[in-house]
Amino acid sequence: MVQARGADRMWAVAVAAGLWGTSALMRDPLAQVLPASTIVFYEHAVVVVLLLPWLLPALRALAASGPAVIAAVAVVGGGSSALATTLFTLAFTVADPITPQVLQKLQPVFAIVLAVVLLGERLAPRFGLYALPALAGAWVLAFADPLSVSVSDARGAALAVGAALLWAAGTVLGRLAGARLSFLHVTVLRFTFGLPVALAITLVSGAGLSVGAAQLPRLVLLALIPGLLALTLYYWGLRRTAASRATLAELAFPLVSAVVGAVLLGGSLEWSQWAGGAVVLTAVTLMALSRTGPRPSGVRVPEDTPAARPPVH
Repeated sequence: MVQARGADRMWAVAVAAGLWGTSALMRDPLAQVLPASTIVFYEHAVVVVLLLPWLLPALRALAASGPAVIAAVAVVGGGSSALATTLFTLAFTVADPITPQVLQKLQPVFAIVLAVVLLGERLAPRFGLYALPALAGAWVLAFADPLSVSVSDARGAALAVGAALLWAAGTVLGRLAGARLSFLHVTVLRFTFGLPVALAITLVSGAGLSVGAAQLPRLVLLALIPGLLALTLYYWGLRRTAASRATLAELAFPLVSAVVGAVLLGGSLEWSQWAGGAVVLTAVTLMALSRTGPRPSGVRVPEDTPAARPPVH
C-alpha cells in the first residue's frame, strides 16, 4: 500500500528502529551477569503488567478470530518473542556486541521466503540477486576469519541468525493475525503469550528468577525503551508508511547498533566484517527499493493491516 507523502510516518519507523539499536546498552551488561532466559522473562513480565488493562479485550478479540489466528498469535508470542529474544540475548554471551544486531538485517530475506512457503506469495526471480549477496555478506560479517570458523564463533552467529529467522516468522504470521486483530491487541497478546514460554524456558534451563537490585533498573529500561516504546512507535508509524520505505527506515537499527557497540561498549570488528556488514545493508536496501515496482519481491502488508513484527532488542 502506497501512502500519501503528507501522511508518511517513515520518521517514526526510523526512530523505533534506532531505539532497538540501543538495546545492547542494557542487554550486553545484563547478559554478563544474568542468564539470557531470566532477562527475557523480566522483559515480558514488565510489559505484561503495564498492558494489563488491555488484556481482556485482546483475549476476547482473539477468541472470536478463529483457530488459525490463535495459532499464529501463539507462535508469534512463544517463538518470535520469547524464544527468539532468548537466542538473541545468548548471542551476546559468545559474540561481540555489534555482530548479533547487524545480522538481524537478514530478517527481510527470511520473511520473504517464509511468506512464499506459508502464505503462497510469489517470489520474483530477481530475489536471488539480493538474497545471495546478503547471505554472503552475513557470513563475512559474522566471522573475523571467514575461511577458518571456530565452534564458538559459529555458535554466536547461529544464535543471532536463529533469532532473525524466528522474528521473520513473526512478521509473516503477524500479517495473518493482523487481518483480524488491531495492532494494539497483537502487541498485548504477543507479550502475554510470550511470558509463560519465557518462564518455562527459564525453569527448564535451571536459570532461576532471582536478580539483584543492581540489575533491576536495566531490566526495566530494556523492557520499556527498546521494547514497549519502540514497538508501539513502530506500529503507529507502519500504519502510514509504505512497506518499502519502512524497510529502509529500519536500517537505523544496525547503524545505531554498530555505533553503540563500537563507541559505548568497546566492541570492534575486522575491516572484512565491516565490509560484510556493508554488503548486507546494501543488498537489503536494494531489495526494499525493488519492492516499489509492479512486481514486488518482498512481503506486502494488506490494505489497512499493520504487520505485527517483533522488535530486535
